[in-house]
Amino acid sequence: MKEFNVSTVTNNRTSDDSIPHRFLELHNIHKRFGGVHALRGIDLTIDLGQVYHLLGENGCGKSTVIKIMSGAHAPSEGKIVLDGKTFTSLNPIQSLVAGIETVYQDLSLIPNLTVAENVALNEQLVEGYGRLFRKLNTSKLRETAERALTAVGLPSDNAFLNEIVSELPLATRQLVAIARAIATRAKLIIMDEPTTSLTRREVDNLIRVVERLRAENVAVLFVTHKLDECYRIGGNAVIFRDGRCVAQGPIDQYSKNQLSELMIGRAIDAIRYRTAKPGNDELLKIENLTAPSFNNIGFTLRKSEIIGITGLADSGRNELAMAITGVSPAVSGLISLEGQAIQVKDPAEAIEHGIGYVPEDRLDEGLFLDKSIFENEITLIFKKLCNSFGIVDQKKGRLIAASLMKEMQLNTTNLDLPVGALSGGNQQRVLIGRWLSINPKLLVLHGPTVGVDVGSKDTIYRVIQSLSEAGMGLIIVSDDLPELLQNTDRIFVMNSGNIVAEFMTNDADEDQLYQAMLSQHKEYAQ
Repeated sequence: MKEFNVSTVTNNRTSDDSIPHRFLELHNIHKRFGGVHALRGIDLTIDLGQVYHLLGENGCGKSTVIKIMSGAHAPSEGKIVLDGKTFTSLNPIQSLVAGIETVYQDLSLIPNLTVAENVALNEQLVEGYGRLFRKLNTSKLRETAERALTAVGLPSDNAFLNEIVSELPLATRQLVAIARAIATRAKLIIMDEPTTSLTRREVDNLIRVVERLRAENVAVLFVTHKLDECYRIGGNAVIFRDGRCVAQGPIDQYSKNQLSELMIGRAIDAIRYRTAKPGNDELLKIENLTAPSFNNIGFTLRKSEIIGITGLADSGRNELAMAITGVSPAVSGLISLEGQAIQVKDPAEAIEHGIGYVPEDRLDEGLFLDKSIFENEITLIFKKLCNSFGIVDQKKGRLIAASLMKEMQLNTTNLDLPVGALSGGNQQRVLIGRWLSINPKLLVLHGPTVGVDVGSKDTIYRVIQSLSEAGMGLIIVSDDLPELLQNTDRIFVMNSGNIVAEFMTNDADEDQLYQAMLSQHKEYAQ
């Protein structure tokens, strides 16, 4: 990959590098949404050339504070000092022009535009102080896009520049959004869950990009739940809980357990959740399953067993999950459930057989954000709740939804609350709960804790174990290696469409799994 010099994008150094340049200050920031007091007196300073990790449970105020920094929300009280100037609030253009660029968790890309247009459009928007010129400077647009894409390790050839963003995989869109932030010559780049959809190799590349930005005096603010990545990057921890900043300081001064306890107000041990043993009866058998993205896949899954499937983004792991669940059927091969060969041509057919699928992207592929918890929870059993006139049995439906909320330990009892108003952790619990409504025999979970805080992870992991103990078979597709090591009995590693290794989880570690992910040779380890 061509080397990228960040100094061609940004140059914010002070005349004396030993003196930190204080770029942004928040003083006594409060934010209220009706009766909800989301932020309660936040004080925070951002110096150029520093990395900050904003940590806390979903709903603690992290997203609200970054929206205040980026001009999407105005504070109810307090003041903002930006590059020495005092404001009561910012608007998005003021924030952009001052050098604050935000990569939101939903990426906020324009799906029908090309990669080049998405990456470089903001730069021309900033130059026009919020107004685009009648005619875009296309040569500059392409030059900027090529430079920024190279910085994040993406292709910069014409074919990729002209790709429509909506047609890209989620992980690639994540990197495109980060490239857009770099392209604007930002002084502060805020990244909301930047590694959510990235493989370990892509995370390694992003960490190198952050190191270059820090060396060129750019401030980076990570909003993240992945503590291991925070320690690798280094810098400062800022911990929120219940709308307050409860601690801040160099991250290497805190242990992982201390950070978790500060975030949730109680201790969570780093434990292996999987303690039960799988049953003896075969539940699922895959034989010679083949599709464009994978070849001759075969394995068995017993009742009460949990297996993990991992690999790099292009390994075929995602497509295998979608083939088993009918989202994208295989072209050949055999799937048997409880000893009977079955056809799984679409998700409806999978549901009929008792196979459920929790997708990776809950926002675009999973939930109806503008609908209530109740409506989301009964989606898959809607027809069963209707009488002969097509009228839903509300009483029965609400009892089922309330039972699912209880099982998933949802942090609300209001069934009529829109799912979009919930934190990421609660949204994921709603999504998993929906699939439990069909009483599945087999549940495939694709990235079950993506973008979820440590408290919700703990809850979801305990639910997964409980489901297994009740006899369900589960497949977890994930590149979160600690997640697989904590929750599964066996782990299959895929590369280039093949299963290249199989590990008994008790005998595996992260390094073994990662090395297998990079290997294209079959090396079965028992």
